[in-house]
Amino acid sequence: MAPYYGPDASPNEIFLERTFVAADFIGGFGYGIQCVLYLSCAIFLCKKRRSRGRQSTFLLAYMTFLLVIQTILSAVQARTVQDIYIDNRNYPGGPWAYFLATQNLPINVMFYATLFLVTFLADLLILWRCWVIWNAAGQLIACIVLAFPVLLLLGSFVMGTLWTLQSSQPGLSLYSKLPMAYGTTYYVISLSVNIILTILISIRLFMYRRRILVTLPVEHAKQYASLATIFIESAALYSMFALIFIISYAVNNPINQVFLAVTSSAQQISGYLIIYRIAQGTAWSGTGILEGKLPTLQFASNAQNPGDTSITTGPIDIYQAPKAPLTPI
Repeated sequence: MAPYYGPDASPNEIFLERTFVAADFIGGFGYGIQCVLYLSCAIFLCKKRRSRGRQSTFLLAYMTFLLVIQTILSAVQARTVQDIYIDNRNYPGGPWAYFLATQNLPINVMFYATLFLVTFLADLLILWRCWVIWNAAGQLIACIVLAFPVLLLLGSFVMGTLWTLQSSQPGLSLYSKLPMAYGTTYYVISLSVNIILTILISIRLFMYRRRILVTLPVEHAKQYASLATIFIESAALYSMFALIFIISYAVNNPINQVFLAVTSSAQQISGYLIIYRIAQGTAWSGTGILEGKLPTLQFASNAQNPGDTSITTGPIDIYQAPKAPLTPI
């Protein structure tokens, strides 16, 4: 039997440290995807800045701020792994004991603060998209529909602030009893907000899907009313992974660290995909007019040979009156 050279720690603690390192890798991978999506969105938005005006400027500023915060979060994660497993590997009790005993260090406070901030900013984007989509039915209806999600979002902000403050106290951590209570409550509220907004957006888009399939041929309507479109616009990707994370976090399973990294990346990626559709001009808005370019067939006669009729293609402007309340922007 080969000699054991592993750490003097329980199997559960070893598994916890493995998931900690794995989460850092997944977070870095997700950050790379976000950088690519940021560049793609920024290029589209810069090209259409003159035609879009304030919206493009606002989205560029939002994305840039979000990427800066995410960059700080990724750097803090990498520095924390170095601090735990390289700089203080011989701390009494092992690396994990050192991590739990040093939660009040600036680097750990920055981790919790940036994690909370990127989550809250992503929640605001989904709330804004829900407002845009429901606003086509009237501002009063949109206000009534979004009143409860807004209250939940304010509640998540309060609980997230308490979670961040408690997790960074000396002797406490993300996995201590009180911070875990705040953290579970925060993520349950945040997840509830996203699930509600996902359902509201999906319901509204399914309603528009039925109407637009009547207005346009199926092959042209796919771009605006496909199930993939509804999946992206409603940020269902984040809600799916967030549900898995909150279950594993509530039962205190170490695998929750992996799902935390996946959930955080999925949330930001969902936001970038929505912004990408906006930048492309294929996202939904509440203008009440359907405009677009569809390829059509035109018959043209040959001037030199009048008897020869050929078929050529060309774009035609499509205009549909307020029958279809939402349009790609």
